Amino acid sequence: VQLVESGGGLVQSGGSLRLSCAASGFTVSRYDMSWYRQAPGKERELVAAITSAGGRTNYADSVKGRFTISRDNAKNTVYLQMNSLKPEDTAVYYCNARWPYGLIDYWGQGTQVTVSS
Repeated sequence: VQLVESGGGLVQSGGSLRLSCAASGFTVSRYDMSWYRQAPGKERELVAAITSAGGRTNYADSVKGRFTISRDNAKNTVYLQMNSLKPEDTAVYYCNARWPYGLIDYWGQGTQVTVSS
């Protein structure tokens, strides 16, 4: 089982990035998938999530209207489209997969996003 994030980098304030989370060893459509982030000196926080059943999404208030989580079942990949980026979005972004019935929780290695002012 593996989650591999990609797409991070350095971008100017107001710019966009798209993060990808490619899964292997399990099917993302059967798991609740989420993106978290952790800035230096801060706790890891939930950014966006999409449910296995129904594909319902939810977002942190700080990213609503700017970030979009989506899932491509054919590619077994989850994405996070990030627009209108701000310096406070700077963090390591992690992909998470959680079995909706509990007990199984997978994490990726993280990808750095840095937004310059």
